[in-house]
Amino acid sequence: QVQLVESGGGLVQEGGSLRLSCSVSERTVSGYTVGWFRQAPGKEREFVAAIESPTSKIRYGDSVKGRFTISRDNAKNTVALQMNSLEHEDTAVYSCAAGRRWIPDTSVWNDYDYWGQGTQVSVSS
Repeated sequence: QVQLVESGGGLVQEGGSLRLSCSVSERTVSGYTVGWFRQAPGKEREFVAAIESPTSKIRYGDSVKGRFTISRDNAKNTVALQMNSLEHEDTAVYSCAAGRRWIPDTSVWNDYDYWGQGTQVSVSS
């Protein structure tokens, strides 16, 4: 069973930065498509970013393009989400997810097989 653990959440002021990390228990994180999703209170789950396997194609949600960067470190078996120019609207629980098989649309959350517990990101205005 693959386990995902997120870290790096916290409280930051608007305009600040945070770096989230998703640690994958398997030794070959490059074999999984990994995505980041977020959910704010009272709102639906929103796609943030994904990095595909095996193509390494990267995709971002419209609301974070140009501000967030997803990257994969195969040696550390982690996928990071660098978040810059944070806005109050970025406040949410951020979760990473991994899919074993090819995912035709990486923004669709229920195509992923494994999920982490999530980490809270709060941006004060």
